[in-house]
Amino acid sequence: MADTMQVEWIPASQGENVTVNMPTLSDLLADIKRHFEEREGFCLATLNLDHVVKLRSDQAFRKAYAAHSHITADGNPIVWLSKLAGKPVSLVSGADLIAPLAQLAGSMKVPVALLGSDEETLRTAARKLEAQHEGLTVAICIAPPFGFDPTSELAETYVSQLQEADVGLCLVALGAPKQELFASHAMRTVNRIGFVSIGAGIDFIAGTQTRAPVFVRLIAAEWLWRLATNPKRFAGRYAACFLVLPSLFVSALKARRANNHGKAES
Repeated sequence: MADTMQVEWIPASQGENVTVNMPTLSDLLADIKRHFEEREGFCLATLNLDHVVKLRSDQAFRKAYAAHSHITADGNPIVWLSKLAGKPVSLVSGADLIAPLAQLAGSMKVPVALLGSDEETLRTAARKLEAQHEGLTVAICIAPPFGFDPTSELAETYVSQLQEADVGLCLVALGAPKQELFASHAMRTVNRIGFVSIGAGIDFIAGTQTRAPVFVRLIAAEWLWRLATNPKRFAGRYAACFLVLPSLFVSALKARRANNHGKAES
């Protein structure tokens, strides 16, 4: 589709725009299946409003995002704004990706790594994933220390461990921007592993964090659940997200008008 259909998530003055290039889960899984078959690495990020705020203020984060091969829409505002712009996409969050990716990896005998959280949580999550998905092997679990630098020598050590374990998929749960920074950094060294940033996904699987109930997610109120359960952590984050919405709304309208104009001329 034409560039005019894209929401300008990042102002043009700050660099190349981010594009949601995997509009549906089926599109994504089909492409990842091909990557697994060809032992070809990839980086997957899930765009949400918090990422948009960070992308607009953090040059290193923008550079890391630019290195990602797959981007999905994680958050209803991204879905709604994309639809307004004339480029409809489906909601595909990091937490919701874990089960289908684990199922695919298990069926294709692709070893998996878990990176993030703490050792006990990783062990619990690994056991549950292997029990839930036939054929799945979690080959290695890595729990970085507090204050971990995703581009440090220690990060290089972890990349070497992933290579030695011969994994094909690494689920990275460090939170943004660390997980995207680590994934893009690792891809410069190894090109046979798929890195997928999943935020709190490992904690949800292990049960150390509770995700919003399904009915809350269905009414697009997961953000309210998070705010109510952890206001100190999320109040400032969501305030910044609300502040960026007006400019995104204007950008989506401009993209829609440009697209409609292009259709009228063709």
